[in-house]
Amino acid sequence: MARTVKLFSGSTSKYLAEKIAEEYKLPLGEVTFSRFSDGEIQPSLDESVRGCDVFFIQSTNSPTDNLFELLLMIDAAKRASAHYITAVIPYFGYARQDRKDKPRVSLGAKLVANLLTAAGVTRIITMDLHAAQIQGFFDIPVDHLDASSIFIPYIKELNLPNLTIAAPDMGGTPRARMYAKYFNAEIVVCDKQRKRANEIESMSVIGEVKGRDIVLIDDLVDTAGTLTKSAELLIEKGATSVRAMCTHAVLSGEAYNRVENSKLTELVVCDTLPLKQTSKKIKSLSTASLFAKVIRRVYTYESISPLFIK
Repeated sequence: MARTVKLFSGSTSKYLAEKIAEEYKLPLGEVTFSRFSDGEIQPSLDESVRGCDVFFIQSTNSPTDNLFELLLMIDAAKRASAHYITAVIPYFGYARQDRKDKPRVSLGAKLVANLLTAAGVTRIITMDLHAAQIQGFFDIPVDHLDASSIFIPYIKELNLPNLTIAAPDMGGTPRARMYAKYFNAEIVVCDKQRKRANEIESMSVIGEVKGRDIVLIDDLVDTAGTLTKSAELLIEKGATSVRAMCTHAVLSGEAYNRVENSKLTELVVCDTLPLKQTSKKIKSLSTASLFAKVIRRVYTYESISPLFIK
């Protein structure tokens, strides 16, 4: 007997879930979100999921209501006898808390992994985790998608004459090196020193940038302080142009103003998070087709490796 696929969306990712469902050629399942007067959330799946392969699409960005919505939907499906429950988390929140870099701090990424597992999820599909080793925080399968399959075709279309790939910090070097290897391009690194989170003390450039068209690669852009400072420094060092490709558009605080007033030619992001406002310098690329293909291959037990650029 064939299993039935059901796609559901949390409230924060409905804009993306609708596009994924359209690509998958399956309507989104009905779900109602009720709130008690004190703000407590209660999701209700408005159709049967008994024996179904259920996919919940929800990014776990701020506020934490988004994470808790996902946990409650997973719990509801488990108690309704779903056969298999997959959390499709385009942006995995709390991923920056992946290690103890000083005493007495939490491992938020590990805690979220524990919460999802305890809620009853049987598989995770996510994109560009802040640190790839977060996959090891789970004792269930994790399909870790790579935005390079979306960004690389876009970079090709730009046909930049002197393409050079840049990492905005030392931590981003492996990601940038992969792009540089694909394009057989040079790589430079912007080495930064921080006073504290979201505040840069100093920055220097490692590598030759004069006369180069620079593409900065990163997993997310939050306050845009690092990106805009990197772009300014690279232009000062003689770069012809600077673009940035960042998977997740967190864009908090003064980020939009910083991008608008920066030396960046453009900031290209994926639609794993909704843009809070429009900007002539910010372009969003769709991930819906990739997520739909991965969901189909997970359902049919096919490899997802052929979907990635190597």
